Amino acid sequence: MLKIAYHPIYKHPLPEGHRFPMMKYELLPQQLIYEGTCTEANFFEPKIPNDKHIVAVHDPEYFYDLLNMMISAKMARKIGFPISEDLVERERIIVDGTLKGCDFALEYGISMNIAGGTHHAYSNHGEAFCMLNDQAIGAKYVLDKGLAKKVLIIDLDVHQGNGTAEIFQNNDSVFTFSMHGEGNYPFKKEKSDLDIPLPKGTNDETYLSILKENLPIIIDTVQPDFIFYLSGVDVLESDKLGTLGLTLAGCKLRDEYVLELCKKYKIPLQCSMGGGYSPDIKIIVEAHANTFRLAQKLYF
Repeated sequence: MLKIAYHPIYKHPLPEGHRFPMMKYELLPQQLIYEGTCTEANFFEPKIPNDKHIVAVHDPEYFYDLLNMMISAKMARKIGFPISEDLVERERIIVDGTLKGCDFALEYGISMNIAGGTHHAYSNHGEAFCMLNDQAIGAKYVLDKGLAKKVLIIDLDVHQGNGTAEIFQNNDSVFTFSMHGEGNYPFKKEKSDLDIPLPKGTNDETYLSILKENLPIIIDTVQPDFIFYLSGVDVLESDKLGTLGLTLAGCKLRDEYVLELCKKYKIPLQCSMGGGYSPDIKIIVEAHANTFRLAQKLYF
């Protein structure tokens, strides 16, 4: 059964000016149930995780400053909004959705998190609306528990996974692959194990060709026994924070290729949704819903 992490706190309103993207967290589960792709049984509600999993990745001083609302004004500006207890709780619950998703992926082959993909969170600070790096914490979790020996993180959000790259820069057990818009934030990028920056306006054909040329080689070379996939839909041409030129159909083909490849290699896969900032919320929800539809079609 496809297991999907969702908690009502996912739709917790951000400060004024940041609220529009949060609508997708409420609308996406509703759409999946309405159309019959999922039922209530597919969803599980994450909780507050054990702190030990978070501080295995994030600097304890940074994490406990977050918990105690002691983040400096400068650090809060990097994150992009005023820190509140509710927002920190939300971030911790998102992490638990990915952690529990790791166990479900090992059981069923794939799992999903309606939120997550907070790849701009570094080991010792947050950036760009990301405070805790859910998939980095998940990667350390499966390694520390002996559930995997080699992890591959596939980051296809339009923004480079700079925090993830920094966290694992000296860890040979995790291979970080980021394919992103070269002109997008972050403007000072970190070094992933493999970065593929794409020029402005890259279309479906070019994008898919580059992905298909590289991803099988990465899997064959790295030989991971667990994969994390950040399936951001801010690669769409309509995205107001992106620079790439994918159509909805192209974005769906991207996800189909990644999921088919992971299933072919029989590698457990945890998916977090990442970004999506098209002006039309229906496009954001449709693009994300395609990922869930494909998971159901290909795996179950």
